[in-house]
Amino acid sequence: MMNSDNDNNEDESTAAIFDLARNRSLDEQVSHPGREKRKLPKRFYKKAEAGPHEEGHAILLDGRAVKTPSKRPLAVPVLALAEAVAAEWEAQKDEIDPRSMWLTKLANTAVDLVAPRREAVIDELATYAGTDLLCYRAEHPDVLVARQAALWDPLLAWAAEKGIAFTSTSGIVHVAQPEASLEAYREALRALDPFRLAALHNAVTLTGSAILGLAVTLGRIAPEEAFDIAHLDEHWQMELCGHDEEEAARLAVRRSELLETGRFIRLLG
Repeated sequence: MMNSDNDNNEDESTAAIFDLARNRSLDEQVSHPGREKRKLPKRFYKKAEAGPHEEGHAILLDGRAVKTPSKRPLAVPVLALAEAVAAEWEAQKDEIDPRSMWLTKLANTAVDLVAPRREAVIDELATYAGTDLLCYRAEHPDVLVARQAALWDPLLAWAAEKGIAFTSTSGIVHVAQPEASLEAYREALRALDPFRLAALHNAVTLTGSAILGLAVTLGRIAPEEAFDIAHLDEHWQMELCGHDEEEAARLAVRRSELLETGRFIRLLG
C-alpha cells in the first residue's frame, strides 16, 4: 500500500522544501542567497534516481515520486534532465539545501508556474521586451558607447531577422517598441514548451534583456557570453572605480544561475 501516514508525510516534505523559494521573488533568490537564515530540512531518503512517468520522467526518492510545491508530480520530458535533477537530490548531505538545486527549481517553475498559465507568462515577457536592456544606450563616454554597439547591435540584428525589430535610443527616455515586433516575440515564445519557457524567463530576469533570454534559449549565444554582454555597464564601472567585492559576489551568484539555466536548456536537447 502507498497511502500510509509516513508516505503522506514524505509527499509533504518534497513539496514543502521549495515553498519558500517559490514565494520569494527571483531577484531576491539570486541577488541575496545568503540572507536566507532558516533551518534546512533533514535528508529523509537513501537514494535519488530518475524513473518512468506517464508525463515523461520522474525524480524518485526511494522509489517515490518527488512533488512540486503545488503537489504536482515533478515530471520532466527528457531522461537526461530527470537524471540531472535526481543527481541534485542525490548530492544533498545530511540537510537538503534548495539553494544548491537550480535545476530542480527550474523544473518546479515549469510545472507549477508556467504550464498552467503559458499565455500569461508570454505576455509578461513581451511586456518586459518593451523595455529591453539592449535598446537603451549610454550617451557617453565614447568607449562605452562603442562597446555597447559592438556587442548589442548584432543581437538586435539577429532578432530583427526573426521579425523582432526593436528601436534603440540613447539615455533613459522610454521608447515604445512596434506592436508587430512584440507580437513576433510572443510568437517565438509560443513555439517553446513550458520547460524552455521557464528557462527563458529565468534568463531574461538575470540578464535584463528579453532578446538575450531568447538568444540563450535558442542557442544563438552561450550563457556566459550573454551574462558578460548584459553586465557590460557593471564591468565598465569596475574598470573605472576599481574592484567592488560585494558587487562582484552578487554578479558571481547571478552568473552561476545563468550557467545552470543554460545547462537546463542543453539537457532538454
